[in-house]
Amino acid sequence: MRVIAKFGGTSLGSGERVERAADSVADAVAAGHEIAVVASAMGDATDELLEEITFDAEEADRAEIVSMGERTAVRMLKAALAARGVNAEYVEPGHPDWPVVTDGHGDVDAEATRRRTEELAEELDATVPVITGFLAEGPEGGVTTLGRGGSDTTAVMLGRYADADEVVIVTDVEGVMTGDPHVVEGARNVGEITVDELRNLSFRGAEVLAPSALSFKDDDLAVRVIHYQHGDLLSGGTHVEGTFENMIDMREDPLACLTVAGRAIRNQSGIMSTLSTALAESDINVDAVASGMDSMTFYVDESIAERAENVLHREVVGDDELSSVTVTDNIAVVRVLGGEFPNRPGVLRRIVDPLADAAINVIDVVSSATSVAVFVDWADREETLDIVQRHFDS
Repeated sequence: MRVIAKFGGTSLGSGERVERAADSVADAVAAGHEIAVVASAMGDATDELLEEITFDAEEADRAEIVSMGERTAVRMLKAALAARGVNAEYVEPGHPDWPVVTDGHGDVDAEATRRRTEELAEELDATVPVITGFLAEGPEGGVTTLGRGGSDTTAVMLGRYADADEVVIVTDVEGVMTGDPHVVEGARNVGEITVDELRNLSFRGAEVLAPSALSFKDDDLAVRVIHYQHGDLLSGGTHVEGTFENMIDMREDPLACLTVAGRAIRNQSGIMSTLSTALAESDINVDAVASGMDSMTFYVDESIAERAENVLHREVVGDDELSSVTVTDNIAVVRVLGGEFPNRPGVLRRIVDPLADAAINVIDVVSSATSVAVFVDWADREETLDIVQRHFDS
């Protein structure tokens, strides 16, 4: 089996942990597996280096300085592997076998990186490459970086291009947990999680796997997250299932928009829970929710709008802070699902501006880490779908 093992900063945070990492790699090699290692900077080395740059450094100099964290880590891990009789070699920018290349815009040059990775993979039966994560070579050969979580991106990208069977992310939690184990008592491991679920968690602060890394996962590549104390690269942890594809979709049936108005609704704790619970107890599914300072809007199937209105009206009558509920019928929704919306400046404009140019009124926009839902009049649905497909996919 061919495995890309990525060791995070915590898992290499001390000499003892480097030894533990080397043991797990050596055991996998001894079992006959092909292993490539991606290493992050040890502990908080990158942050510490950044804190020491108190002067106005050029970007190229800054990249060279922060690269020293990863450069040190691969040397430590290579040496620990050599001490265990493993034929290992550290690989960093400038090395003849270095795989990750960026273009003039700082984005990964997919074709060049794929070609170099395939060449590197041909040697995995004889050597364990220990590769600096987070780093890349620019078009002129200088050091560039892949941004926060770049080591995760390195690992999953190399896993895909090297035709690996699995990428194993070694970190300081036993896979994905039901909550932050440092905060929540009784947090437990989740055996499986989808790419969509993990991406949303990662965009909202869960430090498990960088969202940018998941864009390189496909159905043929297994990805797993394990704890650095686990000791076995080939078992345990959380399996990340599926793949994420950009998609534009239009709901087939019309929606109704139910808006509950009230004084400073957003500042009242429990209002959303109260209204949502009332709808749920009446077996009314909510397609989307949008909130403002003085209102909260629920989108439901138009066929049950009247029943939903009665449910919400009872809540309005029973709460002095709520004033009314109104209903608008014949609403369509077009959804755009994409991998890294928060990291793509102007993405909403690419969807909404062409609609304004076509004189299509946008009733509402509801966005998340991985999707944008645009609500328009039912009569405008086909034109909206056509415009979004033409402009967003271009």
